[in-house]
Amino acid sequence: MNSIKERLIKLIFSILAFSSLVFLIGIIITLFKESYPFFSQFNILGSLFGIKWYPTAEPPEFGMFPLIFASIAVTIGAMAVCVPIGIGTALYIHEIAGPKQRAVLKPVIEILAGIPSIVYGFFGMLIVAPFLQKLMNIPTGLNGFTASLVLGVMAIPTVSSISEDALSFVPRSFREASLAIGATRWQTLTRVILPAAGSGISTAIILGMSRAVGETMTVLMVAGGAAVIPRSIFDPMRPMTSTIAAEMGEAAMGSPHYHALFAIGLILFFITLIFNIIAEIVSRRFRLKLGLGR
Repeated sequence: MNSIKERLIKLIFSILAFSSLVFLIGIIITLFKESYPFFSQFNILGSLFGIKWYPTAEPPEFGMFPLIFASIAVTIGAMAVCVPIGIGTALYIHEIAGPKQRAVLKPVIEILAGIPSIVYGFFGMLIVAPFLQKLMNIPTGLNGFTASLVLGVMAIPTVSSISEDALSFVPRSFREASLAIGATRWQTLTRVILPAAGSGISTAIILGMSRAVGETMTVLMVAGGAAVIPRSIFDPMRPMTSTIAAEMGEAAMGSPHYHALFAIGLILFFITLIFNIIAEIVSRRFRLKLGLGR
């Protein structure tokens, strides 16, 4: 009887474990299936590097370069915000803060991670954008800079929490040996602990980039929505994710426009896949370096 029960439990957990693989395969098949008609009709390089995105014109033009450029620009801007704040927060919480400060800061970071992206979008659209427009005297606050700023704040919990985990894996003997030979606390922090946790912090940065490049709702609300190559970070932009979200409801099913949006989704999938593979490779090197196994 016990043997049957154990087999049943093993079967249930096996199904649950492999369900993720089934979902992933289903997503990949769907993306390839719906993207194929577009890539079979239009030149791939011409679409990737084309600068005109007019899907409803006659004839339609599907130049995706402004969308890809906007995604890259907004992601770089977001990393400029979240990397120093996220890593600095992790260092402070793990190495400097006292128990009372840590008890306050950690829940605050966790709350920041739990806020829905649409709330960030409302905050960026109603508070940050008008403030920046007035402060910098620019035509509109809905632009790449605002999107980068809000996305950077959204990615802080990812960078901070993973960096803190990486710092916690640094053996205590490293700190003690550094302090024992006369190094100051600052020298121990910058020359011993940070390099030892470097691979883990690199993983945090890569996953933060993946979080920023895949975000949809916030960039749809605050990036401005102009599918053209901007002249500066203060011009409206339209990243790939916001293009899919904004136009999928209007595209006729089976039309070239419909399949072009799936093609954008396929490109996004490969970008985030590359980020995750790099993060996994770096993380594995980090674990092996500290003797934590695979």
